[in-house]
Amino acid sequence: MPGRARRRPPVVDRRRLPVYRAGENESSFVIAGMDERVEQDTAWAPHAHPTHELLWNLAGASSVTIGSRTWTITPTIGLWVPAGLLHSGRAPAGTWYRTAHFDVRATAPIAASPVAIEITPLLTELLERLAYPALAPASRDLTERLVLDVLAPSPHTLLVHRPESTLLQPIVAALDTDPGDPRSLTDWATELGVSERTITRAFSAETTMSFKAWQTEFRMQYAAALLTEGAPVAVVAERVGYASASAFGAVFRRTIGLTPGRVRGDGAPGDVRNATGSVGIA
Repeated sequence: MPGRARRRPPVVDRRRLPVYRAGENESSFVIAGMDERVEQDTAWAPHAHPTHELLWNLAGASSVTIGSRTWTITPTIGLWVPAGLLHSGRAPAGTWYRTAHFDVRATAPIAASPVAIEITPLLTELLERLAYPALAPASRDLTERLVLDVLAPSPHTLLVHRPESTLLQPIVAALDTDPGDPRSLTDWATELGVSERTITRAFSAETTMSFKAWQTEFRMQYAAALLTEGAPVAVVAERVGYASASAFGAVFRRTIGLTPGRVRGDGAPGDVRNATGSVGIA
């Protein structure tokens, strides 16, 4: 019998961008943007912009990593990255992402550190208006001022701290492979040959959370990406280790502050998923 063909690993488009200091380059704009639908899994190496950057998606979910923190980006929750801050990103094939860059000399930062931004229908319309090539200077100036007026941090943050210590790497790797991994703190202590207290202290030191709280946040971030891609709630619940959609929904809402349906784009108020238009962005 012929040998079974080996499955080739997915091809990743690996991109490198410069590392700039805040305000290092002169800007000819106050706000300028771009969008791209990536054809294959894409990874951006660590880089930094001379401008403040707002990232969000028209379709799919992507992620930005800064140090040990990883944010999931969706059509309704974006991320503000201050100028000069080193960050890397990932986007699965099919992700349609958008960015808006803000001149540091003309705009005050929304925050001194990365912060989630609520991508409302109004903000989306204003940013799209700035893409019109025939927009008159006076209209552009007014639109830019309106963008800066409505930009606001979101109370909903899809953020997880990824522990970096050698002790906790087996746990992180296991959940990366299977976010529904059922092993408890006791199970992991036995498997790693340490006490439960040792693992608890390590999680507290690196993430300021208990193992259980971190596990829940990790699972909910993973779930948000699947929901954004349109996966049914029941399927997502099972994928991240919940026996019922209702139990998962209660934990998701308590953790994220939104219902699974809202993140999935089931026509809830404030949903901005594009009708014409997965985890890991520049």
